[in-house]
Amino acid sequence: MNWKQEWKPLALITALFLGCFYLPADSLRLPPVFLEALHLVKWYAREHVLLCLIPAFFIAGAISVFISQASVMKYLGAKANKVLAYGVASISGTILAVCSCTVLPLFAGIYRMGAGLGPATAFLYAGPAINVLAIILTMRVLGFELGIARMVGAVIFSIIIGLLMQLIFRKEEIDKANAQAAMPTPEVARPLWQNALWFASMVGILIFANWGKPDETVGFWHAVYTAKWFITGGFAVGFAVMLFSWFDLKWSHVILASLPAIVLALAFPANPLLSFTAAVIGLSVITSIHKGESGEWFSSTWGFTKQILPLLLIGVLAAGLFLGRPGHEGLLPSKWISAAVGGNSLLANFFASVIGAFMYFATLTEVPILQGLLGSGMGKGPALALLLAGPALSLPNMLVIRSVMGTKKTAVFVALVVVMATMTGMIYGFLF
Repeated sequence: MNWKQEWKPLALITALFLGCFYLPADSLRLPPVFLEALHLVKWYAREHVLLCLIPAFFIAGAISVFISQASVMKYLGAKANKVLAYGVASISGTILAVCSCTVLPLFAGIYRMGAGLGPATAFLYAGPAINVLAIILTMRVLGFELGIARMVGAVIFSIIIGLLMQLIFRKEEIDKANAQAAMPTPEVARPLWQNALWFASMVGILIFANWGKPDETVGFWHAVYTAKWFITGGFAVGFAVMLFSWFDLKWSHVILASLPAIVLALAFPANPLLSFTAAVIGLSVITSIHKGESGEWFSSTWGFTKQILPLLLIGVLAAGLFLGRPGHEGLLPSKWISAAVGGNSLLANFFASVIGAFMYFATLTEVPILQGLLGSGMGKGPALALLLAGPALSLPNMLVIRSVMGTKKTAVFVALVVVMATMTGMIYGFLF
């Protein structure tokens, strides 16, 4: 990787991130709606970039380099077995507890590696929508029937949306399938089980580093939360060992890169973000200077970062300006939204779907937001419509999707989500 060409984008993105991370929003004298936008982007930079997006970028980069295109096409390609392809894509959220932004690097990775448009968009919807923790929380807080409706609706949505995307753009997909059929099968550098374990370690780091605090102070989920950083550390150790055992990095480089993270973890156990940041920097350094496939891995990761991160931060800023943070006002007053989503009319369900599609929801935050809206008179149908459209879409999410698959496909994908969420909300509101 040529840092003579890349140092300027790196400096700009680093300055943008640090500016958001240390933004003195409380001390600025601005109109409240502008302050809400700054507060939201500051919160996003602190809570999601380092722990969610950075691991996702590395996973996406690894998909591009270490998973053969033939493997992606076999299971998710345009000519893959449809039952297998859509089955894998539609249940992905049960493994990845990610939000609509964190799923984007993973979607971009598999799409660019040759996944069919249908399975790729099914994965794009299912990743954040079929989150087991979110569905359980929905059942407990908002009611069992709404939780079941959300789970069933999300699984069916992902498959139908994927099939419709495949059908609408079938000519392009046929051309892609024909081109893939003519491609030679590449040689495999290592056994599948080694790649699988390595990816599992990265997914484990992503999941447990972001494990949310449960309401209870006892029980299994609280025990996992208490031990989350020990579990994350265990996955990190396995990840490091595999780096020099199965990949082309020297063990001395891996150990040197790990030492700052270990020292910071021991010196500041109450602030694990310091150790996590040091580990990310160390991994970036040893992979960026490497000339082999590990260097290609970092180059691919950096490519996703340059493309996605600035768009996400700009999108979060815009979402905060118009819709505010949970419990705070943006340009659109919350009382307008509450009034517009009462009852079970077509307009109420459509409005809930559109608001959900544009508003940014971090993982699990949609549940308390819905709880407040239901208390303010929101109908059950619009509530389900928002649950089905909200976690899978957001304004930042749309900006990045457009950069990956173009304006036309993005517009169709968003329209399908909104229309289906509206229809499902109306049916559910009529039945319940």
